[in-house]
Amino acid sequence: MLAAAVAGEVFASPPAAAVLAAIKAVTGPGGCLLVVKNYTGDRLHFGLAAEQAKAQGLAVEVVVVGEDAAIDTPSLAGRRGLAGTVLVHKMAGAAAAAGAPLSAVADVARRVASSCVTYGAALSICTLPGHKPNTRLRIHDIELGLGIHGEPGAAIVPLMAARELANALMARLVHYQATQHLFSQAGTRVVLLVNNLGATSPMELSVVAGEAVRAAQEHKLSIIQVLCGPFMTSLDMKGVSLTLLAIQPDMEPLLAAPAAAPAWPHHSSSSSSTAAPVQWPIRPVPLPAGLDETAEDATHSQGICSDSYIAAMSNCVRAAATTLVRMAPLLNEYDSKVGDGDCGDTLLSGAHAILTALDAKTFNLNTPAATLHSIAAIVRQAMGGTSGGLYDVAFTAAAGVMQLLQQQGRGSRIAGAGQELGVAAWGAAFAAGVSAVERYGGAAAGCRTMLDALLPAAAALNEAAAAGPIAAAAAAAAAAEGGAEATKSMRALAGRASYVPPEVLGSTPDPGAVAAAAWLRKIAEELAKHG
Repeated sequence: MLAAAVAGEVFASPPAAAVLAAIKAVTGPGGCLLVVKNYTGDRLHFGLAAEQAKAQGLAVEVVVVGEDAAIDTPSLAGRRGLAGTVLVHKMAGAAAAAGAPLSAVADVARRVASSCVTYGAALSICTLPGHKPNTRLRIHDIELGLGIHGEPGAAIVPLMAARELANALMARLVHYQATQHLFSQAGTRVVLLVNNLGATSPMELSVVAGEAVRAAQEHKLSIIQVLCGPFMTSLDMKGVSLTLLAIQPDMEPLLAAPAAAPAWPHHSSSSSSTAAPVQWPIRPVPLPAGLDETAEDATHSQGICSDSYIAAMSNCVRAAATTLVRMAPLLNEYDSKVGDGDCGDTLLSGAHAILTALDAKTFNLNTPAATLHSIAAIVRQAMGGTSGGLYDVAFTAAAGVMQLLQQQGRGSRIAGAGQELGVAAWGAAFAAGVSAVERYGGAAAGCRTMLDALLPAAAALNEAAAAGPIAAAAAAAAAAEGGAEATKSMRALAGRASYVPPEVLGSTPDPGAVAAAAWLRKIAEELAKHG
């Protein structure tokens, strides 16, 4: 099936550096296919890694899977990738094992991804390690269409019997507007995947599987295979999901091909399989070096800024990171209501790494560009998820603009002060970073994301540049706070919150926007404190 799997923190996508390490570890002359579930952070990190790998001469293709049937009208984020992704893994993996070229393997993956649909239900929400249990569901509730990260689903309904539940799930799968054409003909050959979302007992799962088979047959579908088990779990979630795959005859041998993956269902004949045995222990692959990425700036950075300027940058960076550490529980609380509950933890990872680098004096503060490069490199290593990817591209883009401004100004002023760029330069770099978030994240103003804090902050910073750094920073912070507050009444159009019904979002602000406003406010306070 898969040659490598790249794990991030719980419910967060892995950083691009980890994905790139995996690509380089397994990619041979034939190339590499990345199968990515459709979540913003995954698309961002895997996409960045794919581009980096291609720049290094490797053949890489990316297939994004989004087969969720929970949302009638998908937003900018599109449909989520769910358990149907496992079928993509299996059949594309079989094609690769048979020696198909990369383009053909990618074509198989796309055909499978476009031919399946998934819908699920749960009696309880998953519990993040170290967090309190989610109490969104009562004892007699069942939630339909919730995500594999615990984000709210399409509806909460009264508890129903297995037959009634299977009927409801199957009807949704067969009649979902984006894929109903796949199942409209009587006798359509399908694969049924009954997925344990984590804590459903084998007996209960088997009961649901039996009812799902009956429901599919009532819709005149011809089931050629039923797969039942824990294929894509969500920690301790008590629930199931059903996946229907409309399969063509030429694809059936790929599903039937033997697989050595331990969790893939094996029949009694599997003992005669020619699949290669699993090798253990698995060879660890080291991640690329972290802060070495700032080395390209070091040749021009030694001693270029005054001690007071470096101290000011250090104080601002430390203050911003410290406030994210302090706010992590609140951000998690907000995110548990509108997303998957880990926004604070994701930012906490990056903030801790920044503080560690500052304390260890491995953080390059010699110039503004070096400072921004350092933040980007640390974030790239320490933060997964959408936040990690977006902050990476933001600080990388800002560092590039700042580097250019430093080069333009080098030699025009006295030695030791030539790189102490003012508010206008910081404003230009900040604007470039925000623009990169828009470009790569796919969101815009009004989508209920951190951009709703960053965009007004960028505008205010540039408008107030002539008033000096203290006033400009205060203006930017105030604009960001206003933008974050405004997200309470916005409909989510991007990110995981876009899968959450508007009535569930309620008056909770976007946690990413709140975080951005908070660190901008801390920087403003730090500048005002030290003048």
